[in-house]
Amino acid sequence: MTTVPGPDGKPRCRWCAAAPEFFAYHDGEWGFPQGDDHLLFEKLCLEGFQSGLSWRTILAKRENFRRAFHSFDFHKVARFDERDVERLLKDAGIIRHRGKIEAAINNAGRAVEMVKREGSLASFLWRHALPAGSAPSTAATTPESIALSKALKKDGWKFVGPTTVYAFMQAMGLVNDHVEGCVTRAKAETARKKFPQMKR
Repeated sequence: MTTVPGPDGKPRCRWCAAAPEFFAYHDGEWGFPQGDDHLLFEKLCLEGFQSGLSWRTILAKRENFRRAFHSFDFHKVARFDERDVERLLKDAGIIRHRGKIEAAINNAGRAVEMVKREGSLASFLWRHALPAGSAPSTAATTPESIALSKALKKDGWKFVGPTTVYAFMQAMGLVNDHVEGCVTRAKAETARKKFPQMKR
């Protein structure tokens, strides 16, 4: 069984059953195309922080992360120094992992460089999107996520392994992995077909 009934009785992706708050996240965010650079950067960072943890933990702390990282404005985060690292290590509202914190700061610098080179994060990241109409996948990685992971690592990004990157792609709509039968799949697919980067 790949679906579970949502609060309205209509079928949703089975993973929603893991936590009550997942239904709203699933219906309003997951799988819908996102082109805002700050939100794309935020999600890449949060997926890195999630490594070894559950998404429920990260989702519960997301607003704390946003406050701590200036709404993931990568131009501001790129200017963080060791004092900011120490400040963040004392912030109980986020994941206090030095390696992940330092990776987020490093990645902010790489994001600034990417925008200067590519015009935006979206223009680069969406080159790795799967075509509209692609069948949903249950794999942890795909050739596309492996390619994007390699490209990011080549540019100096950290905590962007293929599994982390694929979770990012699923969440940001670069692929529509809502399962067949999920009431949200068609809505996400329609949004992807209308998304500017998908029309190029």
